[in-house]
Amino acid sequence: MNDPSGLSRRAFARYLLAGSAASIAALDELNAGIAQKITELNQKYLGDESPDGVYWEEIRKLYGFEDRFIMMNNGTLGPMPKSVFNTLTRYFRVQVSNPYDGYHFLPAIKSSVRAKLAAFVNASPDEIALTTNTTEGLNYVISGLDLKAGDEVLITNLEHPGHLGPWRLKEKLAGITIKEVPLSPTVHSVDEIVGAFAAAITPKTRVISISHTVFITGLIMPLKELSQLAHDKGLLIVADSAHGIGMLDLDMKALGIDFFASSPYKWLGAPTGVGLLYVRKEALDKVHPTVVSSGWERTQDASKLDPAGQRSDAVLYALDAALDFNNRIGRSRIERRIKVLAGRLKQEVAKIPGIKVHTPVDPYLSAGLSAFSLGGGLESKLVDYLREKYNLVIRTAGSPQAGTYGVRVSTPIYVSTKEVDMVVDGVRTLMAHRS
Repeated sequence: MNDPSGLSRRAFARYLLAGSAASIAALDELNAGIAQKITELNQKYLGDESPDGVYWEEIRKLYGFEDRFIMMNNGTLGPMPKSVFNTLTRYFRVQVSNPYDGYHFLPAIKSSVRAKLAAFVNASPDEIALTTNTTEGLNYVISGLDLKAGDEVLITNLEHPGHLGPWRLKEKLAGITIKEVPLSPTVHSVDEIVGAFAAAITPKTRVISISHTVFITGLIMPLKELSQLAHDKGLLIVADSAHGIGMLDLDMKALGIDFFASSPYKWLGAPTGVGLLYVRKEALDKVHPTVVSSGWERTQDASKLDPAGQRSDAVLYALDAALDFNNRIGRSRIERRIKVLAGRLKQEVAKIPGIKVHTPVDPYLSAGLSAFSLGGGLESKLVDYLREKYNLVIRTAGSPQAGTYGVRVSTPIYVSTKEVDMVVDGVRTLMAHRS
């Protein structure tokens, strides 16, 4: 068999799957049709910034939902567009039909998807590691930082267990000190957040480690301002941004963050099993790999933190397709729609007597996750009510003891104000009949 190096990407794909030309042609046709549909919509509705309308109705059709199913919990797991699923299944089939291609040629996608992912978040390819999820990325960073007994790490009281757990292990093994910066569950001010961290820094502080997208309340932490604070004080800063990619128009250079982990299978439309870990060039020498295979000592970029050993490259091809899908719609357009829908939800539920909205109104400090409480144990009843009446999925989140318990609603691009109003109707109904 000839060496395929030097072929164009399309020629390489055809070479790779030469034994199933009809199948790859069908995949090309399916995905090209979806791409062309988005292009036509962009041309026709270029100036249309309305939250609803034909543009978004047609985008919704590019997902493969069951009839009447409404997923408004992609803060946990989001759906794949049809083009992503087509790609995933096609490349998974390689292992069935020709395992030789599965290990000899499929891994070639890594360099190109790394570059595309870097461009998507305005970073350099050598600052990107391809992990399996946010938790794994955070573990690689936290376990790889050279911290010693007595060093101090600042976190908040709003962290996800997948972020807090690795630090607790580091505390146990290295003797570091984890210091909690208390934030109100309804904090609504950049100055309040930055001021709390500034007041907590001591001569022993080495790292600020925070949730960028707070899973309990929907708060978007001001990374740019916190990164500036950290660097002014000579500290490193780590961000758990599980929900960030695909929800926000991310710019790593503007944020100034040192380490940033995210999960493309929530909002971007990628499959599970693939994650983003960004490591700023200037911070690369501060972290060493902890899971390695051959050649690790020669790797001088963020890929040194990639998971070692064989993995499913089909998910990387699917990630590539998910990036294409989002790029065709436009990152800023996606963020704008998500925030408009979330804004409507917060505005309408806030009008209902007895409702406490946990998420900031300020669009700089909030995006696609909206959280609110009803009281009286109605939160779980609302989850059941919306699923039974509308086949609409939301979830509860938070802790009653911490004052963060409530329902959490995602507003991704494929829902409309109609679905938002279904949630509001459910809240009104339950609040009107509470005992």
